[in-house]
Amino acid sequence: MTARLSNKVSIITGAAQGIGLATAIKFAQEGAIVIVCDVKQEAVDEAVAQCRALGATAEGFVMDVTQRPVVDEVVAQVKAKFGRIDVLVNNAGITQDARLQKMTEAQFDKVIDVNLKGVFHCTQAVADGMVAQGSGVILNASSVVGLYGNFGQTNYAATKFGVIGFTKTWSRELGPKGVRTNAVAPGFITTPMVAAMPAEVLAKMAEKVASRRLGKPEEIANVYAFLASDEASYINGEVIEVSGGISL
Repeated sequence: MTARLSNKVSIITGAAQGIGLATAIKFAQEGAIVIVCDVKQEAVDEAVAQCRALGATAEGFVMDVTQRPVVDEVVAQVKAKFGRIDVLVNNAGITQDARLQKMTEAQFDKVIDVNLKGVFHCTQAVADGMVAQGSGVILNASSVVGLYGNFGQTNYAATKFGVIGFTKTWSRELGPKGVRTNAVAPGFITTPMVAAMPAEVLAKMAEKVASRRLGKPEEIANVYAFLASDEASYINGEVIEVSGGISL
């Protein structure tokens, strides 16, 4: 049986931890050529090692998605080595939470720069190549917060609503050229950031979910792998909520 993502050159941002790392590992298992991008060299090296241990071809780059020249250079190096880019997973993201009345301009700007403008930078950097080859998949990390809002997350909610707008627009612009764009909206997932919360807070979060538990990073990675594959060839411009039924 052929691997689902066999030899698909796949750039994953924020790939050294949490959902991004789970996605890199899943893509490696599915036969992809995995390009790990994150901001810390040691973490990037570890993620690359985990992918290679699964038999995958993997390369790593220290890349801050807010720095367009760095993004362009990484894309150029990947294309020079592998000849093409088939998949971009815009996973990199941060939080700087505060209520509206307390949020600083610096907190607002930082989240916008990483979560929204960073997605723009990375996608624009790969779009011409995907259009030229007549194929490609762009996957954007939204959130249930981007569907319903959340207390204390004015900046984060704005970015996650925003990438839905990107997704809808790019599916119209790039779809006729053979490039699909979709978004995934995770619910409460046990990433290292979430797992560090107090147990009573985690229990209250789980109570809000119809499945009565938090999700695993691997459960988001599975959806990314499906959407990146040819099995999802007729899915374009969609936002897939993966939340255990939190919105029910």
